[in-house]
Amino acid sequence: MNRRQFLASSAALLTARPGFAQDAPFRTKYYPVSPGIGLHDLTPAPDGAVWFTAQGKGLLGRLDPRDGSFKTVSLGQGAAPHGVTIGPDGAPWITEGGQNAIARVDPGDLKVTLFRLPEKFAYANLNTGVFDKQGTYWFTGQSGYYGRLAPKTGEMNVFKAPKGIGPYGITVTPKGDVWYASLAGSYIAKIDLATGNATVAEPPTPNQGARRVWSDSKGLIWVSEWNSGHVSVHDPANGSWKTWKLPGELPRAYAVYVDDKDKVWLTDFSANAIVRFDPTTERFNVFVSDKANANVRQLDGRPGELWGCESGNDRIVMIQTIASG
Repeated sequence: MNRRQFLASSAALLTARPGFAQDAPFRTKYYPVSPGIGLHDLTPAPDGAVWFTAQGKGLLGRLDPRDGSFKTVSLGQGAAPHGVTIGPDGAPWITEGGQNAIARVDPGDLKVTLFRLPEKFAYANLNTGVFDKQGTYWFTGQSGYYGRLAPKTGEMNVFKAPKGIGPYGITVTPKGDVWYASLAGSYIAKIDLATGNATVAEPPTPNQGARRVWSDSKGLIWVSEWNSGHVSVHDPANGSWKTWKLPGELPRAYAVYVDDKDKVWLTDFSANAIVRFDPTTERFNVFVSDKANANVRQLDGRPGELWGCESGNDRIVMIQTIASG
């Protein structure tokens, strides 16, 4: 057994002391995880825990924010997980690119179940996934694919993306529409849930590098643009777009998340920061990490809390709203 397998196979409980910072009306808190574990994505669970993927070690982890402790489980030999989301069944579901499969982990006994992609899609380069209102799991593959999985039957369909390589972020709107973003294709697309066909919508900035997407409460689609450093919003009802450049020099917008107050959160690799955008005032708040090269690749949250993975420092960060703002 090599070192990776040894670390991955143990689900031992580890404890770390959270770090604190203050930026009223917000409080920032850091949760260190094992150095070199390779944090990538996370998602908060209804029970207060936070599930995270550790791409560098092929693990799924569960953080207990109450004391900073966490436990991990191996997703299998050669695993390299990317995205994670909580399904209608309360379990974390993972885009597991290393085994070219969708993985489900039982939150109780941590048993791993794999739903492998068909052989003809041998290297889809799986990225992120989301559940629609019918309980179907939709996922992206950066090699030029997106697909769906029916968890109850295990039936899976994989579709070729309209412009080839690039599908990355994915989101579901309050009424159940599913949209994905294509980083290499520089577009977003709405998926027809019945046929699987994708209809492309292009942001106004050419070659902007649409990386991740998130729907707000009104069904507007917010887009983080990696190449341009912009945040854009698309209104599917009338086809309109609005675009804003993140503050600072040469911003690189990676992740995007819209909170329960319809405030938009993004990550900026150039500024080493998490950025909050208020669409009403069109103003930004910038939360710079207390360590260099944070490289926050993904954001998610729950009311009053924003969560992100500092992949560069192998820490989980939480920004808590402690007053209206």
